[in-house]
Amino acid sequence: MKQFLSFVRKEFYHVFRDSKTLLMLFGIPIVLIVLFGFAVTNEIKNAKIVVCDYAKDPASQEIVHKLSVSETFHLDKTLLSYSQMEEAFKKENIKLAIIFPANFYKDLLHLNKAQVQIIADGSDPNTANTLTNYAISVIMEYQQKLMQDNNIPYSIAPEIRMLYNPELKGAINFVPGIMALVLLLVCVLMTAVSIVREKEAGTMEVLLVSPFSPFMVIISKAIPYLVLSLINLAVILILSVTLLGMPINGSVWLLVAESTLFIICALSLGLLISNVTQSQQTAMLLAVMGMMLPTMLFTGFMFPLENMPKALQIFSNIVPSKWYYIIVKSIMIKGLGFSAIWKETLILFGATCFFLVVSLRSFKIRLS
Repeated sequence: MKQFLSFVRKEFYHVFRDSKTLLMLFGIPIVLIVLFGFAVTNEIKNAKIVVCDYAKDPASQEIVHKLSVSETFHLDKTLLSYSQMEEAFKKENIKLAIIFPANFYKDLLHLNKAQVQIIADGSDPNTANTLTNYAISVIMEYQQKLMQDNNIPYSIAPEIRMLYNPELKGAINFVPGIMALVLLLVCVLMTAVSIVREKEAGTMEVLLVSPFSPFMVIISKAIPYLVLSLINLAVILILSVTLLGMPINGSVWLLVAESTLFIICALSLGLLISNVTQSQQTAMLLAVMGMMLPTMLFTGFMFPLENMPKALQIFSNIVPSKWYYIIVKSIMIKGLGFSAIWKETLILFGATCFFLVVSLRSFKIRLS
């Protein structure tokens, strides 16, 4: 037993002296618990909405006030016309719009009934349904209060309309997210092991003594995977359109160009991981765990970013797949052009340049 305990003590020493083992034992569980505790939730909070109030009477203003003080909604602005509402949906990431017709309160008093229009962004069916139900509950609460105060059977009839996805198909929301997840994981994983494989096989010396510059070595590693990823993109788009009924309302060439930029960004990130790791197992772990979780949590297609604390919302801005997801939804679903996505494109381009430069600087021309 004494020898057994000495071996156990020795193993404890090995664990406590190895920072990587300690990180896997304690760091990863803590990070996962914190991320999933704050990011994964079915509640929806701070969803951006707009109001177009043609009535501007006490009834509409009270309902707008009830919506604005709710934790579910963030009243972004009050619009003056229906055309402004359409622009807000296209360019400002608005989730819901509520339109009060003229004479809203007069219709309630004289006809005992009135209508209000609720327009939701149906590209995310679950969020659209949830927000619509929340808005209807606020309106029904006001209706109930009005009936109790006046003892008259007032009726407010919400007219619901879903933009971009009238049938509320789930594929409309998940296909852009799956595109971002698949392309990022595949591209990063393929390139993450490319240079490490050369190191483990002992062929890196041959590359280093060749007349090629480090830049040419890195680019030569990335080009085959770029071509294969473009073929993968074509297969994904064909399956999405033919099997899932996913529309491509915008320019196909713009979508391909933006996807190519995202693929290059992912390949550059994979090359960076490959440069800074010494084994294929480590590279694969970083590629899978380091890319899958941020893409699933911080892209926005599985969990609304508005639910998360401000710190996590800021952190989501460094995840390239978030910006690609916005670009794909804007082109495929909303049919927008480059003028609506130039900011996201610029961010992806900047991230690509950053990863390429860091990959070049971290490429070691001498083996240790």
